[in-house]
Amino acid sequence: MQPSAKQAGLKLCPHCHFVQPIAEKHCPRCSMRTHSRIPYSIQKTWALIITATIALVPANLLPITVLSTRGAPKPETIMSGIINLFQSDMPVVASVVFIASIVVPFAKLVGLALILASLHMHIELSDRQRVQMFRFIDFIGRWSMLDLFVLSIMIAVFSHHKIIDVAAGPGATAFGLAVVLTLFAAKTLDTRLIWDYQT
Repeated sequence: MQPSAKQAGLKLCPHCHFVQPIAEKHCPRCSMRTHSRIPYSIQKTWALIITATIALVPANLLPITVLSTRGAPKPETIMSGIINLFQSDMPVVASVVFIASIVVPFAKLVGLALILASLHMHIELSDRQRVQMFRFIDFIGRWSMLDLFVLSIMIAVFSHHKIIDVAAGPGATAFGLAVVLTLFAAKTLDTRLIWDYQT
């Protein structure tokens, strides 16, 4: 196995990409502070994962939309909206919302938590499996905002044509917060630690 840059006593400046000895505190080229690994990467990632998990609770329990026609406003949670879409003969849209709103956020959180836990608890995961899992998490992360995108289009279309009054509920704010936190968690995790904590 090829040694890592850290094992070879080298590190890369994240600002100007200058390769330098690991003992250097500041980059000789741009004078920026450098680190061989992102400082407190695991701690920051755990904090973001826990906060995102907490945010998903109100995101799924509170109304994500409030529909108003001629009667009283009707709040809709994520699951009730998915069920109504299935009952309205829109299984494709319901499936997209279910995957984007339920599957993707929880898959990202569970995957990231599993990677972090495997680094500390020496769970039987190879470096290849960890990297493939992280690549999958990073890939599905780009679809995390799909549900809010669909919601914003619905609000714009319905409001423009005056079909029905649609407003974003407090659950939408919590869901957006959870999505942003999971995106930050994926970016905060320094994947080079996978090779530092080999099982």
